[in-house]
Amino acid sequence: MGKMPALLEDDIISGLTFEPLSKKNWQLFVQLFGERGACGNCWCMYFRLKKDDFVEGKQNDGNKSRMKELVWENKPTGILGIYDGQAIGWCAFAPREDHLKLENSRVHKRIDNMQVWSVTCFFIEKNFRRMGISVAMLKGLIDIAGKQKIKVIEAYPTIPTKEKLPDSFAWIGLYKSFERAGFKIVDNTSKNRPMVRYYI
Repeated sequence: MGKMPALLEDDIISGLTFEPLSKKNWQLFVQLFGERGACGNCWCMYFRLKKDDFVEGKQNDGNKSRMKELVWENKPTGILGIYDGQAIGWCAFAPREDHLKLENSRVHKRIDNMQVWSVTCFFIEKNFRRMGISVAMLKGLIDIAGKQKIKVIEAYPTIPTKEKLPDSFAWIGLYKSFERAGFKIVDNTSKNRPMVRYYI
């Protein structure tokens, strides 16, 4: 599948639906992440595990199995963006305390005692990149969060220092996408990785 014609991009955005990852749509998630588990057999477990456990999990589908366990236990993991029966986007979304690396981070320490949910990762199918899918995913996520009575969404996106950022470095999300979705910077400890929030 090649790059979508520009005139179809609005149709794709308007045709997107959003679903929390569950047993029901697990196979769509697996198809989206593919043989490489999105990137290097990550399976979106990077922020959830100790470094050694994460590296070990890259072998023998360890990280994939851990993610599947979370889903089968009905734990919140993230949101799928679905178009025409295919998952074309993923956004990791769960309570901040579920992310070990965040809770231990010196740069992105908690700034208050509010109950927040964190957006830690994006993965967009390569034929649908640079079309505004990330912004659409965030808006869909905000809608789902509101229905679940979640009050604060937090994220830690990157502000690129170069004009062109390789896709593999954009997995934490680009600040401009969050800005377009209505997020505001709440902490600037890291100039290139600000903490942003959306208050519902």
